[in-house]
Amino acid sequence: MRARKSSFSKKSFIASHPLISLFIMLAVALSLYATLTSADKINESPVLENNLIKETMITQPEKVIDFIEGILVDISEQQLYLYNNGQLIRQYPVSTSKYGIGNTAGSNKTPLGRHRIKTKIGDDAPKYTIFIGRQNSGKLADINESRDDLVTSRIMWLEGLEAGKNSGKGIDSYQRYIYIHGTAEENAIGTPASHGCIRMYNEDVIDLYPRVDEGTLVTIQE
Repeated sequence: MRARKSSFSKKSFIASHPLISLFIMLAVALSLYATLTSADKINESPVLENNLIKETMITQPEKVIDFIEGILVDISEQQLYLYNNGQLIRQYPVSTSKYGIGNTAGSNKTPLGRHRIKTKIGDDAPKYTIFIGRQNSGKLADINESRDDLVTSRIMWLEGLEAGKNSGKGIDSYQRYIYIHGTAEENAIGTPASHGCIRMYNEDVIDLYPRVDEGTLVTIQE
């Protein structure tokens, strides 16, 4: 006697159970949605990454980012920045002229533009040493006790590199004795208080001095 062939099949079983069919359709739909969402995230991630990079790049002022080498003095910020191979390695507060910006001899104003350190003076002088006519006086300044325009500790004498702006008759930074130097008026650092030079804390000018050479570029900007 031959066994009776069963009429059961998966298709007929699923068709006779509508809830199972609904679950299968839902699972397929969820799988398709997950695939599409993953693809969108892959496509969007470079845009997000680029936005984050752009935001990081503009956290510093553009004028500082664009500076490549040497010293940058920013008058509006009363700061001196030292760069090496495009990297900011030191930042110091300074004091530029209380008379403002200018290049004319006798104006006591701070000149703008590109300069270089022509002469360095004061290699081994003790901290707070007073220089008179760029000569070591052998005396030490009383810090914040004198309102005289004393030059102390170290001198970096600047030479203008732009004819008609900071170099030439009547406007020459070198002949105007424009220096980066220490000061006895340390309590005025961070505000315009000098007679044309760039003043620094004595400790800071001593720190900067060996980091630069004669010939180092110095740019002074508003």
